[in-house]
Amino acid sequence: MSLTDRLAAARGRTTEPDAGAPAPAGTTNAPAVQGSVSNVAAKKASSKADPFQDLKRIVHQRLVEALGPKLYDAHMTQSELEQQVRLALQTAIADTDIPMSSADRTRISQEIADDILGYGPIEPLLRDSNLSEVMVNAFDSIYVERSGKLVKVPTAFTDEAHLRRTIDKIVSKIGRRVDETSPMVDARLPDGSRVNAIIPPLALDGSKLTIRKFSEDPYTVDDLINFGTLTAASARLLEGCVRGRLNILVSGGTGSGKTTTLNVLSAFIPDDERIVTIEDAAELRLGQDHVLRLESRPPNIEGKGAVSIRDLVKNSLRMRPDRVVVGEIRDAAALDMLQAMNTGHDGSISTLHANTPRDALARLETMVLMAGMDLPVRAIREQVASAVDLIIQQTRLKDGTRRITAITEIVGMEGDIITTQDVFMFDYAAGIGEDGKFKGGLQSMGLRPRFLDRLADHGVHVDPAIFATGGTLR
Repeated sequence: MSLTDRLAAARGRTTEPDAGAPAPAGTTNAPAVQGSVSNVAAKKASSKADPFQDLKRIVHQRLVEALGPKLYDAHMTQSELEQQVRLALQTAIADTDIPMSSADRTRISQEIADDILGYGPIEPLLRDSNLSEVMVNAFDSIYVERSGKLVKVPTAFTDEAHLRRTIDKIVSKIGRRVDETSPMVDARLPDGSRVNAIIPPLALDGSKLTIRKFSEDPYTVDDLINFGTLTAASARLLEGCVRGRLNILVSGGTGSGKTTTLNVLSAFIPDDERIVTIEDAAELRLGQDHVLRLESRPPNIEGKGAVSIRDLVKNSLRMRPDRVVVGEIRDAAALDMLQAMNTGHDGSISTLHANTPRDALARLETMVLMAGMDLPVRAIREQVASAVDLIIQQTRLKDGTRRITAITEIVGMEGDIITTQDVFMFDYAAGIGEDGKFKGGLQSMGLRPRFLDRLADHGVHVDPAIFATGGTLR
């Protein structure tokens, strides 16, 4: 097979047989005729859905033939490649004799460019700043999340092979793979957007691709206040807690906005501190100068070479960090994180999955037990009560909004029980407005946190007035 043929195969645009070609001589049996008729019908249906489908396939093939190895030239910058692709596209379309409007010409050029330079039919969705998630349930079934609601979009991949090539293109850029021996993968796009893919045989109805988008500009605390995620008063408290080096856990369900809140909290860390971030797929985007980013690694095809979050947490303690920020604790790494918090690495921040602050403590205890150290439960709880100072509970409400619903202080131990007190709680009693949105916000419980004295020792002073009761604080 020539290089051009291999490139064409890699791009997934193989020439399909002409549905209208006459059948070979001697094929007169009824089933064959019926199959030929059904193929023609399917081809007509496809043409009706997109009358330029054949044209796009031809132009795509000519483009690959024209550019050849330049598509994979490591010495060519992305902008140079884009320029050459678009020039070749104009030439290839101009050489066709099919009449079309300027709007159709622009659309076809963009779709082919997206397929070669980007991620095919989902590329326009990734460029849409109003979407927060792209979910490919099958090659012909794509949903997006817009304003917290799921919406099906009319775009689709050509077939299952086209979807698989797009998945391979995404994961290969960060040195990961997905195949029958390793049918699940977590990855990320260059902008930090989180990617999960799962393929057959685990996915019974075809490959699945889920992309949680990151905004081009990371959200700031002002953005979260405008979204209603938290109030200005609670934001001032959280800023003081981060600057005062409290150990913080952000708890919440899947898609509740934990990573976004973690990124905002991390922005409060002073610029003169050395920060080590540890993640499965690097998503955090910190603006400080002294940031060291670590990323776990899955095993290779032989099942070796894996580097876990726990390994990275252990290694980070030898890197002289002022702060350790872990993207998510989900296993025995919880024990190492607690030990780090208890051995001079104050101000560490992490996330975990849980529905309430109390559930977060129980899950943290369970994950420590996963380390297999056979520790007594009371010893684990004492470790947790000593290490963790604050739990921020994030919830995705039924109206699609993401809100901080509790800010809870870890007070200490009473007997074998970890005691807590809620500093702020979401006011569900405010009800739901005519637009279907929750009208409530974070409301002070009127309790003065015990950690205020510790914050004062670090030169951080929080206005006691923000803990006054009397309604939702703004």
